[in-house]
Amino acid sequence: MRGRMLLFAFLAALAGGCATLPAPVTARGQSPSPVSAAARGDDPKGENEKGDKAKDAEKKKDGKAPTADAKKENGDQKDQGGKGKDKKEKGPTKTLFEWAIGPDVEEAEDEPKPLSADRPDFTQASSTVGLGRAQLEAGYTYTRDRTGGASRVTQTYPEAILRVGVLADWFEVRLGESYTHSRTTFVFPVEHEPGLDDLYVGVKLGLTEQRAFLPEMAMILQATVPTGVGFHANDRILPGGNLLYGWDVVKDVLDAAGMSQASVVAGDDGHSFVEWAQSFTVGYRPVRELRAYAEWYVLSPTGATAPGVTAQHYFDTGLTYWLTPDLAADVRVGWGLSRGADDFFAGAGFSVRY
Repeated sequence: MRGRMLLFAFLAALAGGCATLPAPVTARGQSPSPVSAAARGDDPKGENEKGDKAKDAEKKKDGKAPTADAKKENGDQKDQGGKGKDKKEKGPTKTLFEWAIGPDVEEAEDEPKPLSADRPDFTQASSTVGLGRAQLEAGYTYTRDRTGGASRVTQTYPEAILRVGVLADWFEVRLGESYTHSRTTFVFPVEHEPGLDDLYVGVKLGLTEQRAFLPEMAMILQATVPTGVGFHANDRILPGGNLLYGWDVVKDVLDAAGMSQASVVAGDDGHSFVEWAQSFTVGYRPVRELRAYAEWYVLSPTGATAPGVTAQHYFDTGLTYWLTPDLAADVRVGWGLSRGADDFFAGAGFSVRY
């Protein structure tokens, strides 16, 4: 009996001691294999890969992740942007229209161009003063004529015209005023005819820039309104229009221009008629600051009822000298070529741009 109890105690002690030692199998079971851990989702690396894939999916869904096409488009845009930097940006248009044929107009130089005035020749400039610019032109003209034994001398001053660019480079507003004094001598007595001329109003529209042989063009819509006083005033509005065209034949050396005009004119008998005018001028610059010109023009009445009103042909020549790009002085002299034209005229003036 006692022997059996000792045997049980020995077996119990042996069993308790073995239970306190860690079994090798159990230790291996606490270090999971990589395959089994990844399968259970316990691997941190696997969790990171899944997280990155989920984030990419969300970015694509929200449109934040660039696709291959988007990357290509961005690359093209960068290339175009780089090319665009090499090209000079084209500024606002200087004319109302553009020629559909001919070479492209070269960009204007940074250096300011000298002012282009409507004086001293009869042909007016085919360009406008430009947006935000103002130009004042003024002068004096002496005219002499002999007809049927009578001699008439006419002096006109200040022949002022103010040109202002508004709204766009191709739009110009024009205001003009002058004073005229005529003296007619027929042996004796002497007859004086002084008076303030009617106010001149108008607008100039820049139509096209020059392209090769295609001219620079402009149009003037104008009228005189009955504000004058004296012998040279009228009691009605007299409208008119000019079509202007010009060419730089050789830049800064040789140029040519012309003008076609139609105006309503009041005759000495009070009857109104249409007077057509046509001119052509050629200019030459021996140096950039000096321009010499020669011009022909004709005034042709249509529908005049007063006696002795016939076509008048003229030839004139003159000089313009630019003291600065914004200030010029001019002189001119001309002769009548037909019986109805004045015999001789001469004048001088200036133009200043602000």
